[in-house]
Amino acid sequence: MVRGAKEHNLKDITVELPRDQFIVITGVSGSGKSTLAFDTIYAEGQRRYVESLSAYARQFLGLMEKPDVESITGLSPAISIDQRTTSHNPRSTVGTVTEIHDYLRLLYARVGTPYCPICGRKIEKQSPSEITDRLITEFPEKRAILLAPVVRGRKGEYRKLFGDLRREGYARVRVDGTLYELDEAEKLKLEKFEKHDVDVVIDRVTLRETDRSRIAESVELGLRRGESLLRVLMPDAGEDGGAHEELYSEKFACPEHGSVLEELEPRSFSFNSPYGACGDCAGLGTKNEFSPDLVIDDKLSVAEGAILPWSKKGTGGGVYYWDKLQALAEHLDFSLKTPWRELPATAQNAILHGPGQPFEVVYKRGGKETMRFMTEFEGVITNLERRYSDTESDFMREKLEELMELSPCPTCGGTRYKPEILAVRVGGLNIAQVGGMSVLEADAYFGKLQDGALDHDAIAPYLKGHLGGTARAHAPRHYEYVQNAFGAAVSVPVLKAIRTRLKFMVDVGLDYLSLDRTANTLSGGEAQRIRLATQVGSGLTGVLYVLDEPSIGLHPKDNGRLIGTLKNLRDLGNTLLVVEHDEDTMLEADYLVDMGPGAGVHGGEVVAVGTPQEVKANPNSLTGKYLRGELKIEVPEKRRRGNGKKLNIYGAREHNLLNVDAEIPLGIMTVVTGPSGSGKSTLIHDILHATLARELNGAKTTPGKYDRIEGMDHLDKVIEIDQSPIGRTPRSNPATYTGVFTEIRDLFTRTNEARRRGYLAGRFSFNVKGGRCEHCKGDGVMKIEMNFLPDIYVPCEVCKGARYNRETLEVKYNHKTISDILDMTVEDAHGFFEAIPNIERKMQLLLDVGLGYMRIGQPSTTLSGGEAQRIKLASELSKRATGKTIYILDEPTTGLHFEDVRKLMEVLDRLVEGGNTLVIIEHNLDVMKRADHIIDLGPEGGVRGGTIVATGTPEELAAHPTSYTGEYLSRVPGIVAAKPKKEERELVLAAPARKPRAKPRDKKGAA
Repeated sequence: MVRGAKEHNLKDITVELPRDQFIVITGVSGSGKSTLAFDTIYAEGQRRYVESLSAYARQFLGLMEKPDVESITGLSPAISIDQRTTSHNPRSTVGTVTEIHDYLRLLYARVGTPYCPICGRKIEKQSPSEITDRLITEFPEKRAILLAPVVRGRKGEYRKLFGDLRREGYARVRVDGTLYELDEAEKLKLEKFEKHDVDVVIDRVTLRETDRSRIAESVELGLRRGESLLRVLMPDAGEDGGAHEELYSEKFACPEHGSVLEELEPRSFSFNSPYGACGDCAGLGTKNEFSPDLVIDDKLSVAEGAILPWSKKGTGGGVYYWDKLQALAEHLDFSLKTPWRELPATAQNAILHGPGQPFEVVYKRGGKETMRFMTEFEGVITNLERRYSDTESDFMREKLEELMELSPCPTCGGTRYKPEILAVRVGGLNIAQVGGMSVLEADAYFGKLQDGALDHDAIAPYLKGHLGGTARAHAPRHYEYVQNAFGAAVSVPVLKAIRTRLKFMVDVGLDYLSLDRTANTLSGGEAQRIRLATQVGSGLTGVLYVLDEPSIGLHPKDNGRLIGTLKNLRDLGNTLLVVEHDEDTMLEADYLVDMGPGAGVHGGEVVAVGTPQEVKANPNSLTGKYLRGELKIEVPEKRRRGNGKKLNIYGAREHNLLNVDAEIPLGIMTVVTGPSGSGKSTLIHDILHATLARELNGAKTTPGKYDRIEGMDHLDKVIEIDQSPIGRTPRSNPATYTGVFTEIRDLFTRTNEARRRGYLAGRFSFNVKGGRCEHCKGDGVMKIEMNFLPDIYVPCEVCKGARYNRETLEVKYNHKTISDILDMTVEDAHGFFEAIPNIERKMQLLLDVGLGYMRIGQPSTTLSGGEAQRIKLASELSKRATGKTIYILDEPTTGLHFEDVRKLMEVLDRLVEGGNTLVIIEHNLDVMKRADHIIDLGPEGGVRGGTIVATGTPEELAAHPTSYTGEYLSRVPGIVAAKPKKEERELVLAAPARKPRAKPRDKKGAA
């Protein structure tokens, strides 16, 4: 029971929510849904739990501020699963987030078979006598120090260890690579929280046959003291006469090449640990390197400035290198006036990376030779790499980084691991190959392992050419080993845990994701569903789960699995509180709460509560009107035909796209849809937008793989309107982003008081000195750190939260200060500035996109992704249309109620009516039915997607026999399936009949 909730715009509401039920909170944007669910109920549940801990523990946890609510009773411990991206850390992957990677590390450490990374032979144990023979044979007459590793990469001071070693009779140790007498070592002050290596000196010998017995005895002692490991340091056995070190193990060593693996541990298979990570890229799998595509403009010749960093607009150096480029051209017999794309590959490579050796330059005058000498040319990219590493200027470093892009690490090939770690295999595959599988592939692979049905034919699809050279000749023995090893008890619980987590991933519609996909590339919906799958796997009961639109990014066909997962979580004995606008989710809920009636100051009330059928029948509920069909987003009477011009993409094959050709008509609204992971974002963002941004806007982008794009000459610019924040700091707000704040400040400068005082526009900015309050630096609040209590933000004691100093606030326009205007809602500001056309027009546009409730000075960091996207839309609408612009939007209906979607469609129609082209990635059926053209990708996600299933109007898709999108469009009222085309009629004969949609059942099971 929630009583007296007054947080943000909530109007002292009281609402009773049933426990152990699936509850959906809905309502128009800004009505108070998230405030009730997250800022009130979840915040109080989390605060009460954290307050039950000790003061010491609380200082390490983020304690939320107590919400403005009279009381909440019957509250369970709360877990929030919201839309934030899982992690911005490039080391975080789908495998690490779901803990599958942790179980993989354990599996490989315990039952993995090590092979020599050179020859592919299984690494066998080495006995003490074999080690002795090898030392004497390979390093005759060399001085050697035999060391036993006693500490490897562990934190501590180790004073007690040194004392114990001295009492055991040892005299010397090597600490972090330096030899010490034990008396000296005991006086060392090692950093307690840093990792150290400690080796005890067993013996110092000369490796000769006559001393075999002593060497053998020392080797045995070293292996015993070092727990099967022995280091041998030879001060003068290196190739250059320097020191050389060998590591021997009683357990793992290649008999032919001597490749040695230390004891296999779970940390050895982590790319976040120095024991497993590639030394070149430090486990990231990528390196930031100069890209020829960004360095060279291939439409120009070298003489015209094709080498961008050496051109007049680049980072300098053009004149200095011109003579050398001319000499190189004469040496290789090519012209600097030839367009880059027409130069031979040898010339291009020599310009980029240098010819590799000095070459002769001959100077002539009047046809006679005057000078001959040798010179060198390091190459453009080599030159940039040197300048980047040598420069101490941050400005120059940033300029050079514009020419760089992430590329796979050349050492590990993007796998992130050391070669010796990649040589350990389970079931014929190394850990990187398993990590590269999709969830669906991994589920099938581990199923074969668990059933003991793995053989060469079964594993072949997963090898993908990774086994090469001699290693392939030894491949069959991998499977024989696995068949025996997987009978061991150690693998049974590990495999069970892996398969359980994979099943939950499949259940929430994420079977197309690969396990090594970095978490920062996931959408908010994908990240939320991963955490949801993890929670289902945890098996907790009696918990309150608060979710924020889990259906975002899901095609209608995947919604059923998600709803089933949510119900499973409820059936475990938990309460689900879901903020959602999806119609299917609302109708499947046990209890529905409709917030409203409007947004912002017009919202904050509970309009209707009850079962979905009760809310549906409530005459006061706006949601109910849409659910019962009284209100609806209409299907257009006529589809737009466009201007007859087209944008054609040929041979798109980035990620999972299978050489796709796509046609986008210009002058209309095109919706690109398909199941999650089918390739929509790859086609539109990675290929189309990246190419258009580079060609039309001059952006430094690197598109995905494709053959060509035709029709770009019909466009003048591309604008992407996504859900990224409109600013990174609280100083950015809707007024500053749309540019209306500049006009408001200019308006204040024209007041009599401002003119009398000589105030300019800068005086009315809270971002610069002069007019702002210097005590809070224009923030309006002061942050007070409270150690183990949450940080408190209090109004600035000088300006009382107004952000400006007293002198600035003495200037008023129509009895309002600049601070008063920033606190206005868009709706209020529209009326206030009715007589100022430029300001009124921009406020009207914000009203049109459904943001009338928003304060124009609201910090950008508090805006949702959907709100940020609509502010960008309003900003674009305020610009003069050229009729040749293409707008790209990514799921603009995120966070929008039916009524908000209706307003959004009116705004998008205005953009198209101006002659512009809209390309929208979307799953919402209300947007699809309003589209003029649909491109449906699929048929599934990941490796089962990447093709265009169908194209055409919504009516044409509704008649398509194999399109999932068409199947759902055919059920939309107002969509009449068109007569199938000839090729589609042929598909109908071959395609299986669609299964009729199951009728909903009540709790008793009656249809």
